[in-house]
Amino acid sequence: MGGKQMNHGAAAIAAIQEKLGGSSAEQVVEWALSTYGRRVAVACSFSMEDVILVHMAVRTGLPCRVVALDTGRLHEETLWVAAQVEQRWGLQMEWYFPDADDVEALVRQAGPFSFRNSLEERRRCCDIRKRRPLQRALADTPAWLTGLRREQGQTRSSLHVAQWDDGFGGLVKLNPLVDWSDQQVADCVAGNLLPTSLLYGEGFTSIGCAPCTRATRPGEHPRAGRWWWEDPSHGECGLHPLGGRK
Repeated sequence: MGGKQMNHGAAAIAAIQEKLGGSSAEQVVEWALSTYGRRVAVACSFSMEDVILVHMAVRTGLPCRVVALDTGRLHEETLWVAAQVEQRWGLQMEWYFPDADDVEALVRQAGPFSFRNSLEERRRCCDIRKRRPLQRALADTPAWLTGLRREQGQTRSSLHVAQWDDGFGGLVKLNPLVDWSDQQVADCVAGNLLPTSLLYGEGFTSIGCAPCTRATRPGEHPRAGRWWWEDPSHGECGLHPLGGRK
């Protein structure tokens, strides 16, 4: 059954990629919302890219869900952006949280900084705080939109505008900003006066949980501040496949 679903997914993605070839980010967002309806999920971590996606989705005038994860370890600046996004567009954000019992067991067994001990322990923390809540957010959802871009790192260099996401039960994953440059992101934010984290002004170029994010140094890759104690090829939390595979 799983093989048939994957084959069906590959065929569907090939058709979507052909249809959306040459489309702008705005056109991809509008196509997704008009095709899949109100069940499509716009995933927002309150990065500049994700706020741009929300901005584009709202401008279509079509109904959509905006889902967000509170891992329990977000920067205060991230929560400030969340409040600004909700207020600006009058959104009722769908917040998802990790299971309290899972977090309690993790901290009791391994301590509050177990993610620094090994790659396995870090992935365990990400699974509890991020992946499992997102599984609930995407249940019964035909498609989701992300702010992923190829320029963001070696783990995302082979991204496509459309992918089949079998990691969350089999659904369409769309990356409208996949081809955007850093400059395009900055210009869109500035041109539309979009709310952004104050951490960007402090040298942060990719923002996640507070203990796992630092400012980057001159010349470093934009995602070098994420899990900086690990090999860069491991630099994903489990929400997105390594290498951006279909």
